[in-house]
Amino acid sequence: MVESMQIDIKGMHCSACATRIEKVVTKMDGVLKVNVNLATEKGRVMFDPNQTSKLQILNKIKKIGFEPIISRNTSHSTESKRKEMVRLTWKFIISAILSIPLIWTMLSHMNLSFIPIPEIFLNPLFQLTLATPVQFIIAYPFYEGAWSAIKNRQANMDVLVVLSTTAAYFYSHFLTFTPSNNNGLHYETSVLIITFVLLGKLMEAKTKRKTMDAIIKLNQLQVKSAIKYENGEESETFIHQIVPGDVLLVKPGEKIPIDGQVVEGTSTVNEAMLTGESIPVEKSIGNNVYSGTINENGVLKIKATKKESETILSKIIGIVEEAQISKPPIQHIADKFTGIFVPIVIIIAIATFLLWYVNLNPGQMGDAIEKAIAVLIISCPCALGLATPTSIMVGSGRAAQLGILFKEGKMIELLSKNNMVVLDKTGTITKGEPAVTDIMVRNLEEKLFLQLIGAIEKNTNHPIAKAIVKEVEKRVDLIPNIGSATTIPGHGVKATVDGKQIVIANPSYFKKQGNSTFKDIEKDVKGLEDEGKTVVLVSMEEQLQGMIAVADEMKDTSEKAIARLKKLGLSVSMLSGDNKNTAKLVAKKAGIEHFQAEVTPQMKAELIKNYQNKGQGVIMVGDGINDAPALTVANIGMAMGNGSDIAVDSGDITLLNNDLNRIADAIIISKKTMLNVKQNFVWAFIYNIISIPLAITGVLPPWFASATMAFSSVSVVLNSLRLKNIRI
Repeated sequence: MVESMQIDIKGMHCSACATRIEKVVTKMDGVLKVNVNLATEKGRVMFDPNQTSKLQILNKIKKIGFEPIISRNTSHSTESKRKEMVRLTWKFIISAILSIPLIWTMLSHMNLSFIPIPEIFLNPLFQLTLATPVQFIIAYPFYEGAWSAIKNRQANMDVLVVLSTTAAYFYSHFLTFTPSNNNGLHYETSVLIITFVLLGKLMEAKTKRKTMDAIIKLNQLQVKSAIKYENGEESETFIHQIVPGDVLLVKPGEKIPIDGQVVEGTSTVNEAMLTGESIPVEKSIGNNVYSGTINENGVLKIKATKKESETILSKIIGIVEEAQISKPPIQHIADKFTGIFVPIVIIIAIATFLLWYVNLNPGQMGDAIEKAIAVLIISCPCALGLATPTSIMVGSGRAAQLGILFKEGKMIELLSKNNMVVLDKTGTITKGEPAVTDIMVRNLEEKLFLQLIGAIEKNTNHPIAKAIVKEVEKRVDLIPNIGSATTIPGHGVKATVDGKQIVIANPSYFKKQGNSTFKDIEKDVKGLEDEGKTVVLVSMEEQLQGMIAVADEMKDTSEKAIARLKKLGLSVSMLSGDNKNTAKLVAKKAGIEHFQAEVTPQMKAELIKNYQNKGQGVIMVGDGINDAPALTVANIGMAMGNGSDIAVDSGDITLLNNDLNRIADAIIISKKTMLNVKQNFVWAFIYNIISIPLAITGVLPPWFASATMAFSSVSVVLNSLRLKNIRI
């Protein structure tokens, strides 16, 4: 048995913190998998409850210096982050106010004699008084984080900040109380580093919050209460108290509170936030409705079919959160690098100090310390740690807005690496349900003809019969009742109406019976069958009176969507369990050159393995039910299904509406997200490659290094936010 726990984690300051939590928790007995996301400040732990417990995992994380809390919901987490942002804002403001006099004194080191400097600002004790609360009160969390890291034999951003600011502070403190030797004070270095780091964190927090817009918007779709309708009375009830079977009243403009089925009323429902489809869907008795969608114009009574935790919306939120927490393979490269980066930086800083103190500027302790401090600060690996998770968060959020759900972050990376799309026919390329395409009447009045076949077919449950009844209901006002109909096994149905026997069956039945009038319409039947349509004939007293053709029509968007896939450089193939003639016609109409017909679900899986053995990376697209073996075998399984339970639970990627264009959209998002990740990595590496030498040579003073470090992290997040505006 495996359990999963999602936790909010406070106290992470850089990617080294996230890596440390993963390493420590992974070593626990019973822990199977750990993912920690610096950008969302969340983690997910999969564990065996027989070997360890949630409390033991939380205590382990606390022991290494972080604050883990089991996630209750995103709105709670958002409120917590808002309060933390307020605290961070006040810390920055106070630190900035105390920094102003010290920044002023810095001007004296620049020989800017035209700027007047108050005498008290140059007083060492005054500078000490301003710097001390910043160093030990405002910056106290850095000391906590650094001490926790050192205890666990790790190094993170806190260690770099504490080493650099403490060195500047205590060296200045020493000079303050050393007579005639207090002209080289560096209190402003310590205070400015802390102030700029706080500013960077504040800007980073604000911009990171924007990367969570998709989750926040999805949570805003959830309602807290609903109107329960019972025994003719209305009463307000909390959503978590609703159980399957409860009847709820939903008025125009209100959100559907829970997944259910319409039992009274008609309306149109906007399902855009769930499926990405902007056109409202008509709903009437018997139709399913989903939590979070908006009832537009009519009053609906719905019977709940799910609990709050089981709704499609809850599952979607869970999937999007999981995708944003989990890591794509490319992130592990950054994790390995940042794991050794901080110790290397400390070694470079020590070497820089010795180089300046011994060789370049012998005996000048303050100058050597300043250069070493600049190296420590400029090299914080924050930008590198944020490069991947921020892009994945925004990319998966943008996809969710279009009704595309990536189950894990790694799927965003892997999707763009495939070169072949294999499509199921029924329900994927086609609409998945038979529809009447042709009606031909010979000797009867059309209205009477339709009433007769409607009356007979409405007594059967065959898909073709349902399609015929649906079409008849559109064309005639009233369908008479005739009692029961008798099934003709393998062929159709028959019934007696007004003393006359009426038969509705396939052409093979009439041919087998040697019907004398069959030859009159045989040519028309063959023509319709050559078009891939299923034909049923209608006879009265053994005289054929007409025919009806039924087909599973291709979706309006399929041809364009397949053309888009080809334009993206992908080869497209179709697999179908239907007969060869029908499959050939659909493939031709859709623009697909390669197809296989009359294949079972198991055969589909084998064919995909054959493609893979030939070096193809295969994306399998199916309806998530009978295509399960193929979806599992493929490199990426993509399930179609207009918000159905099975579709949400199947495949690596779920498309919530039935538009094949979403396949191309998902691939474009994947490619652009991975390009964005690589841009972030390039910027983070170039930043360090350029900045470290400048810090070593003294070109970058410590205060400027801290400002640059803060800017590097914010720039990575801002670049990731560009994905919100991906043009599809």
